[in-house]
Amino acid sequence: MRERQDNVIQFRPRRKKLVAGLVAVILVILLVVLMTSFHIERIDVEGNKYYSEEDIRKFVHSNGYIDNSILLMLRNRLRHEENIPFIAKLDIEYVSAHEIRVTVYEKAMAGCVQYMNEYVYFDQDGFVLEISREKFTDAPCVTGMSFSKMELHEKLPVEDKKRFRLILKLTQLISKYQLQIDSIRFTSKNEIELEHGSVKVELGDGSNMEEQLIDLNQILEGLEGKTGTLNMRDFKATSGKASFKEKK
Repeated sequence: MRERQDNVIQFRPRRKKLVAGLVAVILVILLVVLMTSFHIERIDVEGNKYYSEEDIRKFVHSNGYIDNSILLMLRNRLRHEENIPFIAKLDIEYVSAHEIRVTVYEKAMAGCVQYMNEYVYFDQDGFVLEISREKFTDAPCVTGMSFSKMELHEKLPVEDKKRFRLILKLTQLISKYQLQIDSIRFTSKNEIELEHGSVKVELGDGSNMEEQLIDLNQILEGLEGKTGTLNMRDFKATSGKASFKEKK
């Protein structure tokens, strides 16, 4: 009876070693399959506006890139891409063994101002998003203002609080009504002028911007191809009173 117990005790370590060896072999096989069968051949990009698809692919390749669809997706969930101008986040999803999808979440730019030969982009709350030498066409540039300094992620240092509120309200309305405005200018009389291509739009003191801008897209469509000044100082949505002086 005792000899049988001794034999069983002697046999258990051998079985444990066998099981451990099988597990190790299986893990090695799985690791080899993982590393060789999920090579990335296609990167789809969506959600991008300011950057091209090729630019986004370059960002993905340059920031700790792993040429494996599963591992790259897992790494992205643990650590998002950082320090990419105008981009809040890149979300990488697994599509198939050889394909991933990159969804781009860009920062919402409301406009920009020029400062020391650079463009300072800000959001709808007036916080500085990025400072760049590149000018994006769909971010209206505010002129007629001066600044002593600029700090990334801080509010625009505008001393005139009333003007600052006007800028924020105006850029919010431009975004709301999807207007294509090239620039916003404050005149010496503290009046607001917009530029849309070759058309200058005079808004006056900004006290009636909501009514002025709600129909502006439709008015500008009727002026397509023309050059001149659209006077909307006394515009009312009920009367539609606005005058256009064409430049010959």
